[in-house]
Amino acid sequence: MSSNILHVSEPAKAASPGPEKHPFLVALGERVRKLRARRGMTRKAVAVAADVSERHLANLEYGEGNVSILLLLQVAQALQSPLAELLGDVTTQSPEWMLIRELLQGRDEATLRQARTALADLLGTGLSTGPRSHCVALIGLRGAGKSTLGQMLADDLGFPFLELSREIEKFAGCSVSEIQGLYGQNAYRRYERRAVEEAIQIYPEAVIATPGGIVSDAATFNLLLGHCTTVWLKADPEDHMQRVRAQGDMRPMAASQEAMEDLKAILLGRSAFYGKAHVQVNTSAQPLAETFDLLRAAVRAQLTLPA
Repeated sequence: MSSNILHVSEPAKAASPGPEKHPFLVALGERVRKLRARRGMTRKAVAVAADVSERHLANLEYGEGNVSILLLLQVAQALQSPLAELLGDVTTQSPEWMLIRELLQGRDEATLRQARTALADLLGTGLSTGPRSHCVALIGLRGAGKSTLGQMLADDLGFPFLELSREIEKFAGCSVSEIQGLYGQNAYRRYERRAVEEAIQIYPEAVIATPGGIVSDAATFNLLLGHCTTVWLKADPEDHMQRVRAQGDMRPMAASQEAMEDLKAILLGRSAFYGKAHVQVNTSAQPLAETFDLLRAAVRAQLTLPA
Protein backbone atom coordinates (compact mmCIF):
# COMPACT_ATOMS: atom_id res chain seq x y z
CA MET A 1 0.00 0.00 0.00
CA SER A 2 1.28 3.43 -0.78
CA SER A 3 1.43 4.44 2.87
CA ASN A 4 4.05 1.78 3.58
CA ILE A 5 7.36 3.15 4.80
CA LEU A 6 9.86 2.59 2.02
CA HIS A 7 13.43 3.58 1.38
CA VAL A 8 13.46 6.57 -0.94
CA SER A 9 16.32 8.79 0.09
CA GLU A 10 19.70 7.09 -0.23
CA PRO A 11 21.93 7.61 -3.25
CA ALA A 12 22.68 4.54 -5.33
CA LYS A 13 26.36 5.39 -5.43
CA ALA A 14 28.80 7.93 -4.12
CA ALA A 15 29.08 11.09 -6.15
CA SER A 16 32.06 10.96 -8.48
CA PRO A 17 34.03 13.95 -9.72
CA GLY A 18 33.33 14.98 -13.28
CA PRO A 19 32.00 17.77 -15.46
CA GLU A 20 29.37 20.07 -14.01
CA LYS A 21 25.88 18.62 -14.36
CA HIS A 22 23.39 20.31 -16.65
CA PRO A 23 20.87 22.32 -14.54
CA PHE A 24 17.94 20.88 -16.49
CA LEU A 25 19.00 17.30 -15.74
CA VAL A 26 19.58 18.16 -12.08
CA ALA A 27 16.09 19.71 -11.79
CA LEU A 28 14.58 16.75 -13.65
CA GLY A 29 16.18 14.31 -11.22
CA GLU A 30 14.89 16.26 -8.25
CA ARG A 31 11.34 16.13 -9.63
CA VAL A 32 11.61 12.36 -10.09
CA ARG A 33 12.86 11.91 -6.50
CA LYS A 34 10.05 14.07 -5.12
CA LEU A 35 7.40 12.19 -7.11
CA ARG A 36 8.85 8.89 -5.92
CA ALA A 37 8.78 10.04 -2.29
CA ARG A 38 5.21 11.25 -2.68
CA ARG A 39 4.22 7.83 -4.04
CA GLY A 40 6.17 6.07 -1.27
CA MET A 41 7.98 3.87 -3.83
CA THR A 42 11.52 2.51 -3.72
CA ARG A 43 13.85 3.16 -6.61
CA LYS A 44 13.78 -0.56 -7.35
CA ALA A 45 9.96 -0.57 -7.47
CA VAL A 46 9.88 2.32 -9.94
CA ALA A 47 12.59 0.69 -12.07
CA VAL A 48 10.57 -2.54 -12.24
CA ALA A 49 7.33 -0.71 -13.04
CA ALA A 50 9.06 1.40 -15.72
CA ASP A 51 10.99 -1.59 -17.14
CA VAL A 52 14.30 0.26 -16.91
CA SER A 53 17.44 -0.63 -15.02
CA GLU A 54 17.86 0.69 -11.49
CA ARG A 55 21.18 2.23 -12.56
CA HIS A 56 19.48 4.18 -15.37
CA LEU A 57 16.94 5.47 -12.86
CA ALA A 58 19.67 6.40 -10.39
CA ASN A 59 21.50 8.32 -13.12
CA LEU A 60 18.26 10.09 -13.98
CA GLU A 61 17.64 11.06 -10.35
CA TYR A 62 21.13 12.45 -9.86
CA GLY A 63 21.33 14.42 -13.10
CA GLU A 64 23.94 12.22 -14.74
CA GLY A 65 23.99 11.14 -18.35
CA ASN A 66 21.79 11.89 -21.34
CA VAL A 67 18.30 10.43 -20.82
CA SER A 68 16.19 9.38 -23.81
CA ILE A 69 12.62 10.60 -24.17
CA LEU A 70 11.33 7.01 -24.17
CA LEU A 71 12.96 6.29 -20.83
CA LEU A 72 11.35 9.45 -19.42
CA LEU A 73 7.97 8.33 -20.77
CA GLN A 74 8.30 4.93 -19.07
CA VAL A 75 9.31 6.54 -15.75
CA ALA A 76 6.40 9.00 -15.96
CA GLN A 77 3.98 6.14 -16.52
CA ALA A 78 5.43 4.19 -13.59
CA LEU A 79 4.96 7.26 -11.38
CA GLN A 80 1.41 7.79 -12.72
CA SER A 81 2.32 11.30 -13.83
CA PRO A 82 2.07 13.11 -17.15
CA LEU A 83 5.39 13.37 -18.96
CA ALA A 84 5.02 17.14 -18.87
CA GLU A 85 5.20 17.04 -15.06
CA LEU A 86 8.62 15.41 -15.24
CA LEU A 87 9.74 17.96 -17.79
CA GLY A 88 8.62 20.72 -15.46
CA ASP A 89 5.74 22.36 -17.31
CA VAL A 90 2.18 21.00 -17.33
CA THR A 91 0.67 24.31 -18.38
CA THR A 92 1.50 24.45 -22.09
CA GLN A 93 -1.54 22.60 -23.41
CA SER A 94 -3.46 25.69 -24.58
CA PRO A 95 -3.29 29.50 -24.57
CA GLU A 96 -5.75 29.58 -21.65
CA TRP A 97 -3.48 27.29 -19.60
CA MET A 98 -0.57 29.62 -20.29
CA LEU A 99 -2.57 32.72 -19.36
CA ILE A 100 -3.74 31.10 -16.13
CA ARG A 101 -0.17 30.11 -15.36
CA GLU A 102 1.00 33.68 -15.79
CA LEU A 103 -1.72 34.92 -13.42
CA LEU A 104 -0.62 32.45 -10.75
CA GLN A 105 3.13 32.69 -11.30
CA GLY A 106 4.96 33.85 -8.19
CA ARG A 107 1.90 33.94 -5.91
CA ASP A 108 2.25 32.75 -2.34
CA GLU A 109 0.61 29.57 -1.01
CA ALA A 110 -2.27 31.44 0.66
CA THR A 111 -3.18 33.19 -2.60
CA LEU A 112 -2.90 29.96 -4.58
CA ARG A 113 -5.20 28.24 -2.11
CA GLN A 114 -7.79 31.01 -2.49
CA ALA A 115 -7.53 30.69 -6.28
CA ARG A 116 -7.98 26.92 -6.13
CA THR A 117 -11.00 27.27 -3.84
CA ALA A 118 -12.56 29.90 -6.11
CA LEU A 119 -11.96 27.68 -9.15
CA ALA A 120 -13.53 24.68 -7.38
CA ASP A 121 -16.59 26.81 -6.60
CA LEU A 122 -16.79 27.99 -10.21
CA LEU A 123 -16.69 24.40 -11.45
CA GLY A 124 -19.22 23.22 -8.90
CA THR A 125 -16.84 20.98 -6.94
CA GLY A 126 -16.25 23.16 -3.90
CA LEU A 127 -17.75 22.90 -0.43
CA SER A 128 -19.41 26.30 -0.72
CA THR A 129 -21.40 25.54 -3.90
CA GLY A 130 -24.24 23.69 -2.13
CA PRO A 131 -25.34 22.19 1.16
CA ARG A 132 -22.29 21.53 3.30
CA SER A 133 -21.42 17.84 3.45
CA HIS A 134 -21.24 16.14 6.83
CA CYS A 135 -18.61 13.69 5.62
CA VAL A 136 -15.35 13.94 7.52
CA ALA A 137 -12.21 12.48 5.93
CA LEU A 138 -9.17 11.77 8.10
CA ILE A 139 -5.86 11.90 6.23
CA GLY A 140 -2.26 11.25 7.26
CA LEU A 141 0.31 8.47 7.42
CA ARG A 142 -0.29 5.13 9.12
CA GLY A 143 0.14 5.41 12.84
CA ALA A 144 -1.37 8.90 13.05
CA GLY A 145 -4.47 7.60 14.85
CA LYS A 146 -7.01 7.62 12.01
CA SER A 147 -8.68 4.34 12.99
CA THR A 148 -8.78 4.95 16.74
CA LEU A 149 -9.78 8.60 16.64
CA GLY A 150 -12.02 8.06 13.62
CA GLN A 151 -14.14 5.48 15.44
CA MET A 152 -14.33 7.74 18.52
CA LEU A 153 -15.39 10.70 16.40
CA ALA A 154 -18.00 8.69 14.51
CA ASP A 155 -19.49 7.43 17.79
CA ASP A 156 -19.62 10.98 19.15
CA LEU A 157 -21.29 12.38 16.03
CA GLY A 158 -23.57 9.40 15.49
CA PHE A 159 -22.12 8.89 11.99
CA PRO A 160 -21.07 5.66 10.25
CA PHE A 161 -17.33 4.96 10.35
CA LEU A 162 -15.64 3.76 7.15
CA GLU A 163 -12.15 2.37 6.70
CA LEU A 164 -11.60 3.22 3.04
CA SER A 165 -9.08 0.39 2.64
CA ARG A 166 -11.82 -2.11 3.54
CA GLU A 167 -14.16 -0.51 0.99
CA ILE A 168 -11.45 -0.81 -1.68
CA GLU A 169 -11.07 -4.51 -0.87
CA LYS A 170 -14.84 -5.02 -1.21
CA PHE A 171 -14.79 -3.57 -4.73
CA ALA A 172 -11.77 -5.60 -5.78
CA GLY A 173 -12.71 -8.83 -4.05
CA CYS A 174 -9.18 -9.21 -2.69
CA SER A 175 -6.77 -7.54 -0.28
CA VAL A 176 -4.96 -4.28 -0.95
CA SER A 177 -1.62 -6.11 -1.20
CA GLU A 178 -3.14 -8.52 -3.75
CA ILE A 179 -4.55 -5.62 -5.79
CA GLN A 180 -1.12 -4.03 -5.98
CA GLY A 181 0.70 -7.30 -6.56
CA LEU A 182 -1.65 -8.63 -9.25
CA TYR A 183 -2.82 -5.47 -10.99
CA GLY A 184 -0.40 -2.69 -9.99
CA GLN A 185 -0.62 0.80 -8.55
CA ASN A 186 -2.78 2.21 -11.36
CA ALA A 187 -5.51 -0.35 -10.68
CA TYR A 188 -5.30 0.32 -6.95
CA ARG A 189 -5.75 4.07 -7.53
CA ARG A 190 -8.82 3.41 -9.67
CA TYR A 191 -10.38 1.31 -6.91
CA GLU A 192 -9.44 3.98 -4.38
CA ARG A 193 -11.17 6.73 -6.34
CA ARG A 194 -14.25 4.56 -6.88
CA ALA A 195 -14.43 3.91 -3.14
CA VAL A 196 -14.27 7.66 -2.41
CA GLU A 197 -16.95 8.44 -5.02
CA GLU A 198 -19.32 5.81 -3.64
CA ALA A 199 -18.75 6.83 -0.03
CA ILE A 200 -19.61 10.43 -0.89
CA GLN A 201 -22.72 9.39 -2.83
CA ILE A 202 -24.04 6.84 -0.33
CA TYR A 203 -23.27 8.49 3.01
CA PRO A 204 -24.45 12.06 3.58
CA GLU A 205 -22.86 11.78 7.02
CA ALA A 206 -19.77 9.68 7.73
CA VAL A 207 -16.28 9.63 9.20
CA ILE A 208 -13.83 8.15 6.68
CA ALA A 209 -10.32 6.94 7.53
CA THR A 210 -8.33 7.18 4.29
CA PRO A 211 -5.11 5.43 3.21
CA GLY A 212 -1.96 7.46 3.77
CA GLY A 213 -1.14 7.70 0.08
CA ILE A 214 -4.49 9.09 -1.05
CA VAL A 215 -2.91 12.51 -1.52
CA SER A 216 -0.72 11.02 -4.26
CA ASP A 217 -3.65 11.09 -6.69
CA ALA A 218 -4.66 14.69 -7.31
CA ALA A 219 -8.10 13.81 -8.73
CA THR A 220 -9.06 11.69 -5.73
CA PHE A 221 -7.68 14.21 -3.26
CA ASN A 222 -9.66 16.98 -4.96
CA LEU A 223 -12.80 14.87 -4.42
CA LEU A 224 -12.08 14.74 -0.70
CA LEU A 225 -11.29 18.44 -0.46
CA GLY A 226 -14.40 19.37 -2.43
CA HIS A 227 -16.92 17.12 -0.68
CA CYS A 228 -15.58 16.38 2.79
CA THR A 229 -14.28 18.24 5.78
CA THR A 230 -10.71 16.97 5.73
CA VAL A 231 -8.61 16.54 8.88
CA TRP A 232 -4.86 15.93 8.84
CA LEU A 233 -3.92 13.86 11.86
CA LYS A 234 -0.26 14.72 12.32
CA ALA A 235 2.27 12.84 14.43
CA ASP A 236 5.99 12.87 15.07
CA PRO A 237 7.92 10.28 13.02
CA GLU A 238 8.84 8.41 16.20
CA ASP A 239 5.18 8.07 17.14
CA HIS A 240 4.24 6.86 13.66
CA MET A 241 6.86 4.14 13.94
CA GLN A 242 6.01 3.15 17.52
CA ARG A 243 2.25 2.92 16.86
CA VAL A 244 2.64 0.75 13.76
CA ARG A 245 4.96 -1.56 15.70
CA ALA A 246 2.46 -1.68 18.58
CA GLN A 247 -0.17 -2.89 16.10
CA GLY A 248 2.10 -5.86 15.40
CA ASP A 249 2.73 -4.84 11.80
CA MET A 250 6.43 -4.97 11.00
CA ARG A 251 6.09 -4.75 7.20
CA PRO A 252 7.08 -1.07 6.99
CA MET A 253 10.28 -1.85 8.88
CA ALA A 254 11.19 -4.98 6.95
CA ALA A 255 12.12 -3.32 3.67
CA SER A 256 14.91 -1.10 4.98
CA GLN A 257 17.30 -0.68 7.88
CA GLU A 258 16.89 3.06 7.45
CA ALA A 259 13.17 3.01 8.22
CA MET A 260 13.13 6.31 10.10
CA GLU A 261 14.82 8.13 7.25
CA ASP A 262 12.35 6.52 4.87
CA LEU A 263 9.40 7.69 6.96
CA LYS A 264 10.76 11.24 7.20
CA ALA A 265 11.25 11.35 3.42
CA ILE A 266 7.66 10.27 2.79
CA LEU A 267 6.35 12.80 5.32
CA LEU A 268 8.40 15.50 3.63
CA GLY A 269 7.06 14.50 0.22
CA ARG A 270 3.43 14.50 1.35
CA SER A 271 3.23 17.22 4.01
CA ALA A 272 2.47 19.99 1.53
CA PHE A 273 -0.55 17.98 0.35
CA TYR A 274 -1.69 16.91 3.83
CA GLY A 275 -1.44 20.58 4.76
CA LYS A 276 -4.35 21.39 2.41
CA ALA A 277 -6.75 19.81 4.92
CA HIS A 278 -9.39 22.04 6.49
CA VAL A 279 -8.28 21.03 10.00
CA GLN A 280 -4.97 19.86 11.46
CA VAL A 281 -4.64 18.03 14.78
CA ASN A 282 -1.30 16.98 16.25
CA THR A 283 -1.79 13.56 17.83
CA SER A 284 1.68 13.56 19.40
CA ALA A 285 1.26 16.72 21.47
CA GLN A 286 -1.05 15.36 24.20
CA PRO A 287 -2.70 12.12 25.47
CA LEU A 288 -5.46 10.39 23.51
CA ALA A 289 -8.39 11.82 25.50
CA GLU A 290 -7.14 15.39 25.09
CA THR A 291 -6.39 14.80 21.41
CA PHE A 292 -9.94 13.59 20.88
CA ASP A 293 -11.34 16.67 22.63
CA LEU A 294 -9.36 18.88 20.23
CA LEU A 295 -10.50 16.86 17.22
CA ARG A 296 -14.12 16.83 18.37
CA ALA A 297 -14.21 20.59 18.92
CA ALA A 298 -12.52 21.38 15.60
CA VAL A 299 -14.77 19.10 13.55
CA ARG A 300 -17.97 20.25 15.25
CA ALA A 301 -16.98 23.85 14.55
CA GLN A 302 -16.38 23.02 10.88
CA LEU A 303 -19.75 21.25 10.64
CA THR A 304 -21.50 24.03 12.61
CA LEU A 305 -22.70 21.49 15.19
CA PRO A 306 -23.14 22.20 18.91
CA ALA A 307 -19.93 21.81 20.91
